[in-house]
Amino acid sequence: MSISRRGFIKGALAGTVAAGTARAGAHKRFEGYDDRVGMLHDTTLCVGCRSCEFACNRVHDLQPPADPVGSTRPFEQKRRTTQDLYTVVNRYEQPGDKPAVFRKHQCMHCNEPCCASVCFVKAFDKTPEGPVLYHPELCVGCRYCVFACPYNALAYEYEDPATPRVVRCDMCYEQRIKQEQIPACAEACPTGAIVFGKRADLIKLAHDRMRKYPGRYLHHVFGENEYGGTSWLTLAGVKFGELDLPENLPYEPLPNTTTSFLSLAPLVAAMFPGLLAGVYAFSKRKDKDSEKALEAGIAQAREEVDAQRTRQIDEIKAKAEKDKERAVERAVNKALKEAEEARAAAESGEKKDGEKKEDAS
Repeated sequence: MSISRRGFIKGALAGTVAAGTARAGAHKRFEGYDDRVGMLHDTTLCVGCRSCEFACNRVHDLQPPADPVGSTRPFEQKRRTTQDLYTVVNRYEQPGDKPAVFRKHQCMHCNEPCCASVCFVKAFDKTPEGPVLYHPELCVGCRYCVFACPYNALAYEYEDPATPRVVRCDMCYEQRIKQEQIPACAEACPTGAIVFGKRADLIKLAHDRMRKYPGRYLHHVFGENEYGGTSWLTLAGVKFGELDLPENLPYEPLPNTTTSFLSLAPLVAAMFPGLLAGVYAFSKRKDKDSEKALEAGIAQAREEVDAQRTRQIDEIKAKAEKDKERAVERAVNKALKEAEEARAAAESGEKKDGEKKEDAS
């Protein structure tokens, strides 16, 4: 029996969609490993020196960032992680005379990582120590994980089409944590804005700081509960939305709430590899006009994917809010019913006592 190329692709996509939907739908809540480690970034202490970027590249045998420590040129535009930078620091200007805020961006090492949940070849796994690890020898290059990540923290390497890789922060797991050393970015931070330790201790530290300096921080630790929690925690004195972090996320882990969105990801991922590979090849040409046009096409494609993800997250928030309202309504109705039963029981008791007194007289 022969099968056409189109039929093969349709079948593969259908199988992938079914697998993604089944995995997301069958997901059970995971409370996390005991004593897992994490990182706390206090943005009120970060000065944007970017020492963490250099330390990260050094540990992972990458070329040093093009701009030296202390340079402000990288802050002229918002940056995302790339195949050459597993972490980046962005600057967020504040109104009036308020100083700018700097935030370090990298993989959040989710307690229940969406990248691991959607990967049908299991190229990602959550370690008991906390970091989420990636196994390139298993990866088939579908980029499902890149599109599914709610924090835009994964990048893709295109240099060698034969051995595609997803690139991201690994919390220096192999290089340092297994050697009983702290991650390079935490060690390199000159202001103590990055702290490494047990996640439970970091949450306690964050809440202690908020209690001690109530006017300095928002009373919220980003990553403590968002989508089931992350191993990368953030403290800030401004709204997290102003730092490109999504606000008002549900506590429910993302794999539990994004079945419909994740089922679309394989289709999107399957459409992009050929396009982006071609874009990369053409971008090597010297024709500047063509390069600009291709860059614009990439930007537009990313915007469309981000817009789709934003719509899905908004739907998740709305559903979570409705679920919360229904739960509150059920609790109120239950309390009213119990109160009514208690009142009826009390009236019945009083009536019986009255009848006994009449009989006694």
